[in-house]
Amino acid sequence: MKNIYFLIILLCTVTSCNNDDDVNNDATNEAQCNYQGFSYLDNANNDQTVIPESELNTQYFPNASNGPYGEPGIEIASYTSSPSLFFTTNVIELNETGTGRLTLDGGDEIIVNVICQRAGTAFGDEVRLDVTYGGVEVEFCVIIDEVL
Repeated sequence: MKNIYFLIILLCTVTSCNNDDDVNNDATNEAQCNYQGFSYLDNANNDQTVIPESELNTQYFPNASNGPYGEPGIEIASYTSSPSLFFTTNVIELNETGTGRLTLDGGDEIIVNVICQRAGTAFGDEVRLDVTYGGVEVEFCVIIDEVL
């Protein structure tokens, strides 16, 4: 639990609240990933990667029977890096908004807001999800590793 709060406080101190990929922070979100992994935009408008895509495993569940919460969705996990991470969401359609669940370092599950900026459904597709929690915005830009 302390690790989650530490990470959130750390991100709050080094990030701007808007990582919309432009110098003035006033653009709409872009669908293209210029980097890959779990990242944020710092106060100098530089992408900072917390966990690189190579350390994330992304699974897409197209069917309700085996997806998160009984619906089609995405699970993103990393157990090999620090912090460890587990994220699930049913926000999988382009421009869809909703919620997801994020767990860092085995701590408590946090309900976060999610916007799908780039959708994918096949092995190798790129997916971009903007995730916000308490004024902090981070991003998943990942490649689908498995379709289950």
